[in-house]
Amino acid sequence: MIRGVVRYVDERTGGAPFVRKALRYVFPDHWSFLLGEVALYLFMLLVATGTYLTFFFDDSVTPTTYYGTYAPLDGAQMSHAYQSVLHISFAVKAGLLIRQTHHWAADVFVATIVLHLMRVFFTGAFRKPRDLTYLLGVAMLGLALLEGFLGYSLVDDLLSGMGLAIGYSVALSIPLVGAPLATLLWGGPFPGSASFLPRLYIAHVLIIPILIGAILTLHLALVASRHHTQFKRTPRETERRVVGVPTFPGQVPRSLGLLCATWGVLFLLGGLVQVNPVWLWGPFHVGDATNGAQPDWYLGWLIGALRLVPSFDVVIGGYTVVPNPFWGGALFPLVVFSIVGLWPWLERKVTGDDAFHNLLDRPRDNPSRTGAGMALFVWVFLVFLAGSADRVYVWLGLSYSHQIWGYRVLVIVAPVLAFFITRRVCRELLAGERAALVRTTAEDASHV
Repeated sequence: MIRGVVRYVDERTGGAPFVRKALRYVFPDHWSFLLGEVALYLFMLLVATGTYLTFFFDDSVTPTTYYGTYAPLDGAQMSHAYQSVLHISFAVKAGLLIRQTHHWAADVFVATIVLHLMRVFFTGAFRKPRDLTYLLGVAMLGLALLEGFLGYSLVDDLLSGMGLAIGYSVALSIPLVGAPLATLLWGGPFPGSASFLPRLYIAHVLIIPILIGAILTLHLALVASRHHTQFKRTPRETERRVVGVPTFPGQVPRSLGLLCATWGVLFLLGGLVQVNPVWLWGPFHVGDATNGAQPDWYLGWLIGALRLVPSFDVVIGGYTVVPNPFWGGALFPLVVFSIVGLWPWLERKVTGDDAFHNLLDRPRDNPSRTGAGMALFVWVFLVFLAGSADRVYVWLGLSYSHQIWGYRVLVIVAPVLAFFITRRVCRELLAGERAALVRTTAEDASHV
């Protein structure tokens, strides 16, 4: 059957050489490489579920009175956007399932990209000739974060409205260009003009998905052209020889199984685990606020950064040049993404290693890189934890100000400790391996 399909395609397109080469393409046989495939399948699920939701969502902020299925909000004033989300959740067939599956897929999509990026970083898969591929992955992470923020901001509930208010303040705090940028994006002072939400909607359902899809396509094309990296587990794996599973019949059944498993788990989450119950938050009005409002997990590090920066502005000649939200909301993520994105060139500059690499390192094989990566992870993770300080105060009664001061100390001390401890552990592991190798060689020599 396969031979017949190939003959049919070749007679009409002359594509048999390409098909034959594609079927012989070898994939690495290691579970960590599946993280990239999971991210691809999650993006496909996001597009599919998002397309379904577009048929029922109304991007208008025009006020209306709700008379729908959800009795607690009956007669409440709200926007058409928020009303349409309630309609999707309670009246559209499978609406709540699709909406929650879409939301869960977005959360897991970002988590998968982060894990995949960590695997690439700690194994040195970003080295030449794959530095551009790595940079595209970093750009995809940034777009995924922005896409997620825009997605839950469309709902126009109290939570998303407060998130947009914070985003407006951060945009406004950028020196020199902040005010015109915020005016351009929002169409005026917060909450913006009537055209703001429709522009947000177009960016979420069209512009950013196209950008992510284009970057993802280019990313996969570069992966295929330069081939996958691989761990050296046997003498067969070398810098010039690729060892793994062929596309068919090895990788295709695995990928189809992974696709079905990924989608199945996400639909189970969407049907059984509640996420973002917007009917509990209520509609957003400019004068309303609530304690404990939290964004989705992947923006918790930005909330934590805003809370950790002490309350000070840069004032020159009576003018506020740099408002306080700039440090945590704009500068901190810029620094993090700059470190992550420029790391391949920084490491190459320090080590002088300009060679091509197809074999991966184990994290212990490069103690300095692993220590630096762990320090960055600890730094961002502590800032992320600081974003939950208000909830910890509500749940456990721990002083909010004491928590913030504790985190301020930890974000300075803990990354330094993480670097030296991690580097020391890696060096000890390597020393232990060398000692074991010497003992084994001596025993073999004594037997001879």
